[in-house]
Amino acid sequence: MVTTVVVLAALWAAVVVLAAVFQRQLIYLPTTAAPEVPSGVEVETIAVTTSDGLDHEAWFLPAVGEPVATVFVAPGNAGNRAARVPMAEGLVARGHSVVLLDYRGYGGNPGSPAEDDLVADARTVLEAVVARDDVDPARVVYLGESLGTGVVAGLAAQRAPAALVLRSPFPELADVGRSAYPFLPVRTLLRDRYPVSEQLETIEAPVLVIAGDADRIVPTRLSRRVAERARAELVEIEGAGHNDAALFTGTRLLDAIDDFVRAHLDAGGDH
Repeated sequence: MVTTVVVLAALWAAVVVLAAVFQRQLIYLPTTAAPEVPSGVEVETIAVTTSDGLDHEAWFLPAVGEPVATVFVAPGNAGNRAARVPMAEGLVARGHSVVLLDYRGYGGNPGSPAEDDLVADARTVLEAVVARDDVDPARVVYLGESLGTGVVAGLAAQRAPAALVLRSPFPELADVGRSAYPFLPVRTLLRDRYPVSEQLETIEAPVLVIAGDADRIVPTRLSRRVAERARAELVEIEGAGHNDAALFTGTRLLDAIDDFVRAHLDAGGDH
């Protein structure tokens, strides 16, 4: 009996050490290759140099005519910006310009992802975007999906947006980790915190939370908790899991974003 307990304790300790060492490989799942610009889509490359001297790229998809808003998209932890083009096209069709960010280590961008660097890189791209003649700095909306909600919350704490859209947010990243790995001391181990709810308390911009009610990766209860604490508008999409198309390109998702932005930016018009 004693031997079994010792063996189990040793195994648990080994798992804890491995989780601590390789945690960022578990959090960040990039598609590293530089994506090709999709055929038939009007895309402009935004080239920037990060604060630590790395050359990064993002994509800008312009609205047709005067944009209702410029939607600055911080993606989740997997893939790259090419996968977000269909969503961007849906927002462009509704009258918005869209910026598709890629993190360091993603989409051909050099570097390794970590919380502080991702927020700093997002700000570098944002500064290039708001300097454009076709972007009104007072009409920039941040849209974060999953991990990206932590990026835009951190960015919003530094530079306030006109509005903030959070798709599948969590109060802080440790909450997601504890849900996935209840046997590990996740909160103690994590180096990247992404304290979304804490940062939202410093932000006065209107907030929309969108979640799927069948999300098992970022459990829906966590997104509800974010909405409640931030006094945000909440839209739940029935039957939608974390990686379902309904939470990327679904009509209800895109209409909810568009309606929210128009209402709070007083843009008017129909989509």
